[in-house]
Amino acid sequence: MIQTGLISPAHDDLVCDAAFDFYGSRLATCSLDQRIKIWRMENEETGAWACEDEWKAHEAPIAKLSWAHPEFGAVIASASFDRAVKIWEQAPSFLVEQRPSGSGTARWIERALLTEAKGSVRAVEFAPSHFGLRLATLATDNTLRIYESLDQQHWNLSDSLDVAALPSSTPGTPHASNTVVATPTQTHANLDGGATTPTPQAGATPGHPGAGIKEADGGWSLSWCKDHYWGQILAVSWGTRGQVKIVQVSTPQQQTHTLLTLDPFAPSPSTDSNGDTEPPVTYAITSVSWAPSCGRSYHLIATGSRDGHVRIWRVRPPSVFPKEGEESSEKEKWAATLVGDFSEHRLSVGRVEWNVTGTILSSAGNDGRVRLWKATLGNVWRSMGSISAEQATEKEKTGEKDIMEE
Repeated sequence: MIQTGLISPAHDDLVCDAAFDFYGSRLATCSLDQRIKIWRMENEETGAWACEDEWKAHEAPIAKLSWAHPEFGAVIASASFDRAVKIWEQAPSFLVEQRPSGSGTARWIERALLTEAKGSVRAVEFAPSHFGLRLATLATDNTLRIYESLDQQHWNLSDSLDVAALPSSTPGTPHASNTVVATPTQTHANLDGGATTPTPQAGATPGHPGAGIKEADGGWSLSWCKDHYWGQILAVSWGTRGQVKIVQVSTPQQQTHTLLTLDPFAPSPSTDSNGDTEPPVTYAITSVSWAPSCGRSYHLIATGSRDGHVRIWRVRPPSVFPKEGEESSEKEKWAATLVGDFSEHRLSVGRVEWNVTGTILSSAGNDGRVRLWKATLGNVWRSMGSISAEQATEKEKTGEKDIMEE
């Protein structure tokens, strides 16, 4: 059963992000009004939510929120346009009781302030709990920063790298190309698993990477791989390139490197043969989501883009067991195939997110609809329907039926 609830008014300005906690019983929202609000489900039957606490968290609009795993306590990370990331922890009950009456039901304390970013921080996400209390951030300076902590008050910058300058593949990796498997709702495209050709950006100055790129046109997003076996891996998108790099975070045995680059705008070999062809137009990726594996032999990564497309990539890691006749599988590389490409939103996609099993993908776009996607028995991805946030009169104009009415 699908249940919807309306929180109105949630904030005094545009809501930038909303994040559920591990149990789905609490919701954190942030806004251009520089405030964070914590909501708790008040009535499961009606889907009503009540504001549990709110506070001014930053000196600029807040872009992103992330909950830590509950084994670390009630901890939230917030990223803002003031170039800061803050770590918040819910105070113990005995401290809450000492608060003045009428000041809220739960107090959140600022535990840490991270100010290494040289641009507005657009993405923040805690690592899966099996890696400890670690946090990844991404700012408009295109720098991915990994922080680690033994407690909520002391955070160390363990890794910092320029995603744009990071090679598109590990040195020595042979060029590999995978042909996309066509589906009824997908256009033909090609994935370049090796080096990719840089695409000139409008307004960019030759010799000055990133010059002329407006923050308003770009997209910065990241998502951790949920599988413990392959180590600390993230999918990262930045700027207006329209690419996603699968990055292996540095360990004592090896440095940070790119495992694979997902590029839906890369020219196919047939069109690349003509020397007079113009470079393809690229659109920024606004959201990346790595699905929980749940026993699958491959991974699923979803992206939302400013061109209105929702794309689903099937990413295959190297084989764990060597093939017959081979001594080892070290030569095998990560490979990917685009298995779904949907343009139903028609406008920029703001968010993509998987369910807890990685079987259903939801996407939200500027068309005012949340769309659901699911694979059929033949592994063909199709639309399950959509939920509209518009008034009935607007839905009648579009003629699109709401999944809640079906």
